[in-house]
Amino acid sequence: MEPAGQPAARVDPAATPPPRSPRRRNRVLRAVVGRPASAASVGVVALLVVLAIIGPLVAPHDPDAQNLANRFADPSWTHLFGTDDFGRDVLSRIITASRITIIAPLISVGIAVAIGLPLGLLAAIRGGWVDAVTGRLADTVLALPALVGALAIVAVLGPGLVNTMIAVGIIFTPTMFRIVRGAALAVTEETFVQSATAIGSSQRRILAVHVLPNIAAPVMVQVTILMGVALLVEASLSFLGLGVQPPDASWGSMLKAAYASQFDAPYAVIPPGVAMVLTVLSFNTIGDAIRDAVGIRRRM
Repeated sequence: MEPAGQPAARVDPAATPPPRSPRRRNRVLRAVVGRPASAASVGVVALLVVLAIIGPLVAPHDPDAQNLANRFADPSWTHLFGTDDFGRDVLSRIITASRITIIAPLISVGIAVAIGLPLGLLAAIRGGWVDAVTGRLADTVLALPALVGALAIVAVLGPGLVNTMIAVGIIFTPTMFRIVRGAALAVTEETFVQSATAIGSSQRRILAVHVLPNIAAPVMVQVTILMGVALLVEASLSFLGLGVQPPDASWGSMLKAAYASQFDAPYAVIPPGVAMVLTVLSFNTIGDAIRDAVGIRRRM
């Protein structure tokens, strides 16, 4: 009961965020698929996902079948992209390697999100010595060049796809931590978060209801960018022999074999190189579309 003579407590509408309508929730999706460049990029990524799932069923040849009598064969109807130094069909190996193209970035970016997201939220909410310690750890990892740091971690864990992507995920974690921390700090300064704190809402509820939904957009932009970077790092480590091990196919290892055989088959670098460029460009284009959609949403 309110004391006599005192007006009933009223909630300021400006202190709570407006409800998200389905139209506002779908604005980012419409912005991504509504542009020709980003829609084509989504199509490329979707095609890679499909090939990663059903690649062995649609590959025209066995990607590991060797035919030394047919080494460096020119492109033909039998081998659309020719053959490599062991006589293996290049198109079949590119299709098979699309599984690595999807799995490798998912592992590394998943590790970065799994570690960087909670640490960034914790640093933003708690502050104090928690923020100082996590920030200094992130600065320490960021001080190392990405490829050098990944090489050091792979040297400890050993070569292989999983170990390589663990190393890349550890290198990506400070970047994700900084993005999450900065976005969360900006949200916690908003009026509706301060009002929720004043009325006694728990930190868990504030994170789930107010902070996480409002930092989802910048996190998604960073995820799409890191997916492309992870693909390049994985290809670089595979090129150096520290990533995917033979006879498994990887675009990076295919580039390494093509580079070693450039005088016998100078065109061999084109298929894996073009595939890698298109994939990285697609991830970056999707990230740019999400970023632009978020900017439009904030201005309205």
